[in-house]
Amino acid sequence: MSGIHEKNAHSALAQSLAEQARDFVEKRIIPNEAAISAGGEVAELIHTQLIDEARKAGLWGVFYPLSHGGKLSSLEDYLIVAEQEGRTEFSQSIFGSHSSLDAHMMLKHGNATIQKNFLEPMAAGKAISSYAMTEPDHGGSFPSLISSTAKLENGHWVINARKWFVCNTAQAAFATVLVRTATDEKTPISKALSMILVPTSSDGFKVEREISMLGRDLGQGEMSFTNVKVPQENLIGTEGGGIALMGERLGIGRLLRAMHWLGLAQRCFDLMGARVHSPRGISARLPEKQLVRQHFVKAHQAIVSARELVRIAARLVDAELLSDIEVNTAKMAASEALCLASDSAMQLYGAEGISDLTPLAGIYRIARTTRILDGSDEALTSSVGRRLVDAYKDGGEYRFD
Repeated sequence: MSGIHEKNAHSALAQSLAEQARDFVEKRIIPNEAAISAGGEVAELIHTQLIDEARKAGLWGVFYPLSHGGKLSSLEDYLIVAEQEGRTEFSQSIFGSHSSLDAHMMLKHGNATIQKNFLEPMAAGKAISSYAMTEPDHGGSFPSLISSTAKLENGHWVINARKWFVCNTAQAAFATVLVRTATDEKTPISKALSMILVPTSSDGFKVEREISMLGRDLGQGEMSFTNVKVPQENLIGTEGGGIALMGERLGIGRLLRAMHWLGLAQRCFDLMGARVHSPRGISARLPEKQLVRQHFVKAHQAIVSARELVRIAARLVDAELLSDIEVNTAKMAASEALCLASDSAMQLYGAEGISDLTPLAGIYRIARTTRILDGSDEALTSSVGRRLVDAYKDGGEYRFD
């Protein structure tokens, strides 16, 4: 079915990369998932080896800028590749997709110094990035409450901040930090915040702790910056342009993650199919049960709907059109599809599904985080709902075309 719908929707290169990514995931990553999940030196060795193999296969950094080794420049084109990468929870680091957003941001908004010192090492696989926005004492969705500061002194930014739920905390070579650069209360929040790149080797930088999520290490942690000095050129974009950059990051970042979540949802759907047609499933007559069929129908409906919403949003971002409603709706739909598919798969597997005998426990854990990270369901629902209601002010309307 997918071939019929998408025959002309994606380039030949994207279709080829999608097939290669799926083959790599099925043959190289999935057989090693249990070993990687176990952690330790052996897991790290396998992980590193798989990254090297992905690079040699030409599958690392597919959505990096073309000028820095990427192969696809369209988000819509990347969708079918990201889905195949996303069939495993370990895909983003192995395929380098977790840093593609930073690469695009630095190429578009970074100066020559930033591109040389940060973008080039990252594109070469020699540096891992992180993004530090949320603070322990404030709600993550309220930029006006940001209390981290950066003051310009003698050609250097002096940064004092504490950030948590920062991705890649333990491995990051640098962090993009959202700070307040205007302390004047008269300065509107739209011009008060900025983003600055901070090497984690800087004096005054400290990883305070790693934060497990639902009992497992997912790379999140807490950082502190105490009188950290970095060159003035480490400012990305313009001083006071942090809010605009944050919005751009969130839009593209939510879509990139949604694409990978769809891959995990499809993996769960495949596991459901394997379960009902397994000897145990046949003996329990699972294919004949109406409620089992209902699980399939609802999961299928959620995945197909989310794919199209993601595709629409990606097309708008590619065209550089305002797309907050479409992006946020797509993010929520992909999250819902993954939550539903993983829950249905666990239900069909019974006790095995909630054990470590299948990959479902790890996938379910990730699924639950998607409703909170990168914008909670409640915050996005409120934002999208307000925009939709306001569209009808003064006799206006919302056009679905």
